[in-house]
Amino acid sequence: MNTDFIKGIIVPILTPIDENENIDEMKMRQMVNHVIEGGVHGILAFGSNGEFYSIDDDQMEIGLKIMIEEAAGRVPVYMGIGAIKTSKCIKLAQMGVKLGASGVSVLQPMFLKPTEEELYKHFKSIADSVPETPMLLYNNPGRVGYTMSANLVEKLARNVENIIGMKDSSGDMTQTSEFIRRTRDINFKVLGGKDTLIYAAITHGAVGCIATTANMFPELVTSIYNKFIEGDLAGSLEQQYKLHPVRLSMDKASFPVATKDMANLMGLDIGEPFKPNMSSEGNVLEIMKNEMEKAGLLGNVATA
Repeated sequence: MNTDFIKGIIVPILTPIDENENIDEMKMRQMVNHVIEGGVHGILAFGSNGEFYSIDDDQMEIGLKIMIEEAAGRVPVYMGIGAIKTSKCIKLAQMGVKLGASGVSVLQPMFLKPTEEELYKHFKSIADSVPETPMLLYNNPGRVGYTMSANLVEKLARNVENIIGMKDSSGDMTQTSEFIRRTRDINFKVLGGKDTLIYAAITHGAVGCIATTANMFPELVTSIYNKFIEGDLAGSLEQQYKLHPVRLSMDKASFPVATKDMANLMGLDIGEPFKPNMSSEGNVLEIMKNEMEKAGLLGNVATA
């Protein structure tokens, strides 16, 4: 199975919606072109910042079709899956493959506290349902309440042929490096999941990062990876440091509102988040705007 394309900066693309909370096709196509023209190496549909938890299956199908059609083979498009039930995950994985996704990314079940045996069977069952398609694990302990262990990841990597990589959003570089160390002999593709740790992750051997700020600043975010690969480590680190205060300013807003807030400040006209979330106002927007201005990243400023 060829997995050479799994690398670089993959953007968990935002999901623009209309007043009825249906996917806005025109804005979705604009976002796809914006990030591709900005240099991203892949698009992840329905990641955490893509608000997967608020999107019905039929809207996911519509949205994924739009993304794959608009990307037109320029970059791979991955199907993000965040359901709890194994059978629901299988259904979504098979839908993604049928529509032409280059791979699937599967978050560990939220709300539950499964055993390692349950998790192993869960991920293996999903992978077995799409055996010809690369599958990424998605470890996000901050959102689901527990982490995948290095033992579990290594067991899946060595025993399930099409589980070929993962995104680690733990923010714990010891854990990220353990995922890498224990699977480095089998070409398992570990991707970082924290925008402030892109440089750190690839220094430890990650093949890239799934980074939400690439929605707004794809040129800056991809330059961290590109400069590193070109051997300009000092330049890569400087670009990482340029991104830091901008990314950290987003923590003033509620999750996942900040990414849409910042995209709207950039003039991308991405619209509102799904309710009950609401766009930020006042000081929160001012803090983000100020950091963007200081970094020279503020384009056409929307009205705050």
